[in-house]
Amino acid sequence: MGAPALFLFLAFYLYPALQNLQFATRRWDGITEPEAVGFRNFTNLLTNDDLFYKTLGNNLEFTFLVVLFQTGFSLLFAIYLVNNSRVNVFLRTLFFFPTILSSVSVGMIWLFLYDPIFGAINLFFNKIGLQSFALNWLGSETSALYAIAFTQVWFHTGQMMVVYIAGLQQIPKELYEAAEVDGASRWKQFTNVTWPMAMPTTLVVMAYTTIQSFRAFDLIMVMTNSTAGPNNSTNIFSTLVYFTLFNELRLGYAAAQTIFMVATMLLITWFQRRA
Repeated sequence: MGAPALFLFLAFYLYPALQNLQFATRRWDGITEPEAVGFRNFTNLLTNDDLFYKTLGNNLEFTFLVVLFQTGFSLLFAIYLVNNSRVNVFLRTLFFFPTILSSVSVGMIWLFLYDPIFGAINLFFNKIGLQSFALNWLGSETSALYAIAFTQVWFHTGQMMVVYIAGLQQIPKELYEAAEVDGASRWKQFTNVTWPMAMPTTLVVMAYTTIQSFRAFDLIMVMTNSTAGPNNSTNIFSTLVYFTLFNELRLGYAAAQTIFMVATMLLITWFQRRA
């Protein structure tokens, strides 16, 4: 059993990674003969590419928002829906439903909701007299990234809720009974029993959510009509690589960008585990 697994790892993981590293040391448009440039692509990214740093900032801010709110909401829902009653099972299904939709479908739904003229969100604010809150959500540099981050949270919170419920149901009930005997409030039970015992599940949720936020390519492309948003305000690593690869035909440079993307994901995940 070990040999087939090793072959799959070498063929579909290690070899493509090494080949990508080789591409990152080339100047190549995918048509002409590639030219070896050493580490010039990497040095250019770090010293002479303002768009790269703007994209890095966007991606870190997007990831922070999604991880913070998606983890918080999924834990909150899981705490209230952890018991297996009929109502709770129905609500779990309702919250989980967006996860089974495709990213394109979710993007189209929220693209319509965010429409500045006909969208339900602005119509609601106008209806209740809060016209100042009716914004051009995806057309404004200040709100576009936050609007997509909210959509990402809505999209995957139900999925992470199910993971949390599985983790919470493994906590021994005797711990809560002992806490109640000691007179602990619901908040004390959460801080001293639920949260420490749910920490392994939280690590899984945060790591998976981090990866999801770096892979929000299709959601961003749909909601910004295949652009990077106003003034590149919604550009993240995955969209940056796409535009570099297909719009500029700079395959070597795009390969270098993917290496930085993976390194950033690994660094964030390591920091989460340490923290």
